[in-house]
Amino acid sequence: MGSRAQVKWLLALAALALSTPAMAQDPDFIIIAHRGASGERPEHTLAAYELAIDQGADYIEPDLVPTRDGVLVARHENEISGTTDVADRPEFATRLTTRVIDGEEVTGWFTEDFTLAELRTLRARERLPDIRPQNARYDGLYQVPTFDEIIALVRAKEAETGRVIGLYPEIKHPTYFKDIGIDVAHLLVTQLHAAGYEGADAPVFIQCFEVAELWRLASITELRLVQLVAAEGGPADNPSMTYAQMVTPEGLAEIADYADGIGVDLRMFLDAQDFPPPLVAQAHAEGLLVHGWTLRRENVFLPEAYQSQEEGAVYGCADDLLTHLSGIFRLDGVFTDNPSLERRSRSRAAIGNSDGQCTAARVRPAE
Repeated sequence: MGSRAQVKWLLALAALALSTPAMAQDPDFIIIAHRGASGERPEHTLAAYELAIDQGADYIEPDLVPTRDGVLVARHENEISGTTDVADRPEFATRLTTRVIDGEEVTGWFTEDFTLAELRTLRARERLPDIRPQNARYDGLYQVPTFDEIIALVRAKEAETGRVIGLYPEIKHPTYFKDIGIDVAHLLVTQLHAAGYEGADAPVFIQCFEVAELWRLASITELRLVQLVAAEGGPADNPSMTYAQMVTPEGLAEIADYADGIGVDLRMFLDAQDFPPPLVAQAHAEGLLVHGWTLRRENVFLPEAYQSQEEGAVYGCADDLLTHLSGIFRLDGVFTDNPSLERRSRSRAAIGNSDGQCTAARVRPAE
């Protein structure tokens, strides 16, 4: 970021900290539990989803991949050595293999090589044990959940709480899976429709990084669709296109032909040269919702302006970033590993631990 942009950032953030309450300002702003409450439980487990719901999340987000027998299960990737104990299971040692996924070689164990019955013998593990050692205490307690089980949990919690809880599934690597004979999009839509989720008013968003699959989904379901975009690279099914091109005014107009919103890497806002960045206003002008990913409370994941200045602090000023995303950035929602952040922001409770506290963004001066 250039010096002029840094000055504008500093002035705007300082003014906001003095003039606005520490809470999400837009009542329609939604909290999307990124893989559940994955900041506090191993991701993509029923425990993580239930905790997220209990913390007030509006939507829970399962990443979906298939088993060999065509059952959708929740894992961040189809390669599962980082999120299960499969590498420690001698009965599956011969299934270690290398695959090319979206043009990259990946070595490990893959859900599509396991039946559901086999997969259910595995146990989930914390993916980031060095950053979240408290989550590793739950290693070995939970199975890999099916999408059916996630829907059943949502329905049970809706009955318990009396509120609507949305689903925000991501289709992972659809072109790769179609090439090996598994139509993930068809499996997902069939399952959602059978469970009663139909139409644009249903509490569902289906998201994907690829473009062609979203166009196809637009022809087979009226459920809302979200085009994911990252700060680098481009969609795996169109190597000639970059995500940067997709979020130009022309690109956003094209996305609006098949999708209802965009899921945007937060760096695309926080690294913008203009403040506030024009992307949100341009997307809104095309009728697109804008959801940002991913808000995490650990210092290591936060932009410098939102990191705690206390020496040795683990957690930073994520509650202030939440306030700004729904305030000056005018986002419509955010994916977060910590759905309780909204509750803490509303109560002005500090985010932190004994190593460091912060209740307002402490912006470092430009160097």
